[in-house]
Amino acid sequence: MGTSLILSDLGTEIIIPVCALVGIVFSLFQWFLVSKVKLSLDGPGGKNAFTESLIEEEEGINDHNVVQKCAEIQNAISEGATSFLLTEYKYVGIFMVVFAFIIFLFLGSVDGFSTSSQPCTYNITKQCKPALFTAIFSTVSFILGAVTSVISGFLGMKIATYANARTTLEARKGVGKAFIVAFRSGAVMGFLLAANGLLVLYITINLFKIYYGDDWEGLFEAITGYGLGGSSMALFGRVAGGIYTKAADVGADLVGKVERNIPEDDPRNPAVIADNVGDNVGDIAGMGSDLFGSYAESSCAALVVASISSFGNNHEFTSMMYPLLISSVGILVCLLTTLFATDFFEVKTVKEIEPALKNQLIISTILMTIGIALVSWIALPSSFTIFNFGVQKEVKNWQLFLCVCVGLWAGLIIGFVTEYYTSNAYSPVQDVADSCRTGAATNVIFGLALGYKSVIIPIFAIAISIFVSFTFAAMYGVAVAALGMLSTIATGLAIDAYGPISDNAGGIAEMAGMSHRIRERTDALDAAGNTTAAIGKGFAIGSAALVSLALFGAFVSRAEITTVDVLTPKVFIGLIVGAMLPYWFSAMTMKSVGSAALKMVEEVRRQFNTIPGLMEGTAKPDYATCVKISTDASIKEMIPPGALVMLTPLIVGYFFGVETLSGVLAGSLVSGVQVAISASNTGGAWDNAKKYIEAGASEHARSLGPKGSDPHKAAVIGDTVGDPLKDTSGPSLNILIKLMAVESLVFAPFFAAHGGLLFKIF
Repeated sequence: MGTSLILSDLGTEIIIPVCALVGIVFSLFQWFLVSKVKLSLDGPGGKNAFTESLIEEEEGINDHNVVQKCAEIQNAISEGATSFLLTEYKYVGIFMVVFAFIIFLFLGSVDGFSTSSQPCTYNITKQCKPALFTAIFSTVSFILGAVTSVISGFLGMKIATYANARTTLEARKGVGKAFIVAFRSGAVMGFLLAANGLLVLYITINLFKIYYGDDWEGLFEAITGYGLGGSSMALFGRVAGGIYTKAADVGADLVGKVERNIPEDDPRNPAVIADNVGDNVGDIAGMGSDLFGSYAESSCAALVVASISSFGNNHEFTSMMYPLLISSVGILVCLLTTLFATDFFEVKTVKEIEPALKNQLIISTILMTIGIALVSWIALPSSFTIFNFGVQKEVKNWQLFLCVCVGLWAGLIIGFVTEYYTSNAYSPVQDVADSCRTGAATNVIFGLALGYKSVIIPIFAIAISIFVSFTFAAMYGVAVAALGMLSTIATGLAIDAYGPISDNAGGIAEMAGMSHRIRERTDALDAAGNTTAAIGKGFAIGSAALVSLALFGAFVSRAEITTVDVLTPKVFIGLIVGAMLPYWFSAMTMKSVGSAALKMVEEVRRQFNTIPGLMEGTAKPDYATCVKISTDASIKEMIPPGALVMLTPLIVGYFFGVETLSGVLAGSLVSGVQVAISASNTGGAWDNAKKYIEAGASEHARSLGPKGSDPHKAAVIGDTVGDPLKDTSGPSLNILIKLMAVESLVFAPFFAAHGGLLFKIF
């Protein structure tokens, strides 16, 4: 058994599910608090209770019409989002069944579908369970991962569409109240997702153990399907959601703001409902599935490597569950952190919003460092060995603690660098805004330069964390570093989901015709939300880089390659093709947004030109047609990029073999991270440069004009160009990197046995 641990196996079996349940209960409690904001006037206590709570405000608040209108708009957004997601899941469901069959077929055929035991991959003297059963269990875990991913995205969207109008109504009482509602709703999503991901994974491991018994190598190989399921759903959700939201956004902006000079979320604009639906399906449902995928994969990568290290060989259950214990502590830490924003300190003025959100990151990181130290002390033996490309490497428990911390702090650094480059409080975005004086061209040049420049520090942070974690604990170190970055996922998602919720709240305020003061408050919430969304994307990309490297290591071990030599032609062609894939993928997604936006612009123009009384506000626009354009375009256009990512590893592994595939994975990782960071930061900066000019908070911003001035129009064009970059290409790329790696890992036994057809022929 080795050294006895402070934490017993029984303790582990209790702690993990209890932490997950605490997370779920906490999120339901937050949801209950949000639901106390009433959307109808016939709540408990009738009108009097309502008047009393709003006594501070003097402008004809008890306007039934406003509340009624907010409820109607919220309903329209919620219906649009739900119907879109259900349509998307219908198509994705078909894909899931087909792909599950492919997994079963490929993995089952490794040993010719035989049901007799086979020698283990890493220890030939022992007998392991047959490949056929690993195929069956991989398929089951794939479906579980996919379903969990879909549910997390869907629940997130439900919460967001439930909270958006409530945030608007609270904004009448003051910016602090509105902030709390938006933030709590974000927390609901963050905790549900983190807890669900952990619980399902833990239950799956325990159920599979009934069959696998002592064959942990086979058990955790089958578990990798969980990560594959999570990420493949995330890919379709991200791409479809991204195309949907940006087609509507670009269409609404170009015709509404630039041609017709009407405000952003004006109810006269036919694309406005589609735009607000898009925020929920793209940023919330997509982001939720995406981070769930990262989380599932980093856990899987760590478990696979651990199962062939001393933890797995000696069957030390508690040490084996180290990755899950980190996530469990993460949920508790995030719970404490959330209380800082909602209960310990109240946000009262606009200036306090961004610091409150930033403090969330800092507090959770500091508390988590203590949490990791605790887990490493009670759940790890003082010394153990980790599998490192064929040899066992000795590692001390404090080294593993440092691996996790290095990932955790790298995440914080990436978050802050992203914030520096995308928030309009700092010089980079202000310079971009300033360049709008001379028109859109200079704005685009400055914005692109900013995006490229913003890659430098995050890449160094990722490089240092890879070096440290790899030196200490080989590939296991990299996997737990990725987990460290994702350990505060509940807080990260809370501040990330906060963005689209406050964006929607602003849209609802504008559409319901609320006063200028309320719109100012929701704008302030929204500008902070833009930055937190960029921080969330930074986290997603940084963790994707570490996760896919860890998966790459697990793949190389599983495919029995000892070294990947860049100088062999097989590997080099893989590298160069892999580096091209992010560009091919971006080309597809950008073009999809462009063509969908084109249809949207034509439709919006048609309505302005043919519906009499639309500009005067006497006739209602036809919102449904615009929603339909977005839905149809995104469902149709999500298939080619999805197919590119899902088929590449299969084709390369089958025809060119594992060495070329390892080159492709390395290449796509190296180029994908750069493209993703620069794309999402460029887009975020352009968006906030436009907001900076619109808000007119400083002398400099006022000199660039009110809305409708030439610099403002140039800023809107920059924002429109940046939309597909920051919400479609950028965020989908990190899924491309992870998904190809996890897919290669799942199919590794098949590629190792039957791959490289072309090279066998010659």
